[in-house]
Amino acid sequence: MRMQRTVMMFCMLVLWGVAGASAWALSLEEAKAQGVVGEKRDGYLGAVNNANQEALALVQDVNQKRRDAYEGIARRNRTNLQAVETLAGEKAIQNTKPGNYVEGPGGWTKK
Repeated sequence: MRMQRTVMMFCMLVLWGVAGASAWALSLEEAKAQGVVGEKRDGYLGAVNNANQEALALVQDVNQKRRDAYEGIARRNRTNLQAVETLAGEKAIQNTKPGNYVEGPGGWTKK
């Protein structure tokens, strides 16, 4: 239960752009709204539909920050990284705005 709360808090920060804030001109929310990035089931962002170099750099930056946070959560809760990633992915997909992309069993789909 403690791990779920920690992961939920982290996911909320990521979805609001706090953990993804960077010097990139394209914000996380803009990239999602433009349909060039989406939330994956493994807790990370993925490039969607003709993502340009700016979007790919944003994905890499956000994913590195997420991985660092997930590793810390896993360490503190004495669980494996994959469990944290999976839970974070579920929460991120649940919290994705309608019209943005999420990864489903068959690939990318608009929520």
